[in-house]
Amino acid sequence: MGLQISATGAPRHEGEAKKNAAEAVFSIRDLGKEFQVSARTLRFYEEKGLLNPQRDGQDRLYSRRDRVRLQYVLMGKCVGFSLDEIKDMLDFHDNGERQGTNLRAALGKFQERIGRLEQQKGAINRALAELDHARKRLESMIATRERKQA
Repeated sequence: MGLQISATGAPRHEGEAKKNAAEAVFSIRDLGKEFQVSARTLRFYEEKGLLNPQRDGQDRLYSRRDRVRLQYVLMGKCVGFSLDEIKDMLDFHDNGERQGTNLRAALGKFQERIGRLEQQKGAINRALAELDHARKRLESMIATRERKQA
């Protein structure tokens, strides 16, 4: 890795995010480190059409757009959307289809996911209540045995 001079004149290493006049460019290492994902994951997202880095020989150069898309992919995965659903929503946004049926479809997906998460939340709360009740019964049984042994 060589030392380069940034647009501001400050020295920097090649592995750091590179700046050009139009936009920031990030290496696969930069994004992997920032988002704590592997290079393999980034290449997989590229294969799925979620990211579209430019190529400089063997190097992949990710734009700000790719960085933002990666953020959305990871957030979407975190709340349970499939990669296909995430891709559809990103494509709706990229194609400028901000009105009509595509937005309604995206809204429907969000509402559906919220509903599923609310159901899961209810199931988790019920399970926690049952576990808490069982824990209290066990504590009571242990306390009774300890009193009898004393």
